[in-house]
Amino acid sequence: MPVRMPVRRTLVTLTALGAVLAGAAPAGASSTTAPQGWEPAPSSPWDVPAGARCDFPVHGEPVVDEVVRYVLDTHADGSPKRVVYQGDLVVRVTNKDTGASYDADAGGSAVVEYRTDGSQTWAVLGPVLIGFGKDAGSLPRGIYIVDGVYTLDIGTGGQKTLRMAYGTTDDLCDRIG
Repeated sequence: MPVRMPVRRTLVTLTALGAVLAGAAPAGASSTTAPQGWEPAPSSPWDVPAGARCDFPVHGEPVVDEVVRYVLDTHADGSPKRVVYQGDLVVRVTNKDTGASYDADAGGSAVVEYRTDGSQTWAVLGPVLIGFGKDAGSLPRGIYIVDGVYTLDIGTGGQKTLRMAYGTTDDLCDRIG
């Protein structure tokens, strides 16, 4: 069952994300053609062992992957600093013990800031698939579809802090367990 999170800084987050997303595409770009500078950002299949996210081993694999990215800014070494991601993404999340699966819509839009120390901050609008380890974040261990308006900070050690302006969390371990 989705968990509703409290409303905080909704207007500020929406305004900031909207401004970045609106400014990312070159002026005059058609909605039927990919704007110049956007490139595919495909997702890879993944596996996590029992106990890492759910009580059972889990496999994830994109079944629809039309995600593209646009690099807004780079570090001095040329690596991406701020990147916009958007596009349809559906990930089939499967309980490897039972074969039960769920097709999760993870096609939100995000601006991700990559820091030189390996930490990241995401500003997100819409659903994204996020895994949390035991005692490694602001949500209990699990694999979640987080949907709404929010930020996600990922520390250098993988610690994740979710700050919801508005939205829901849906633990997929419960759905396929």
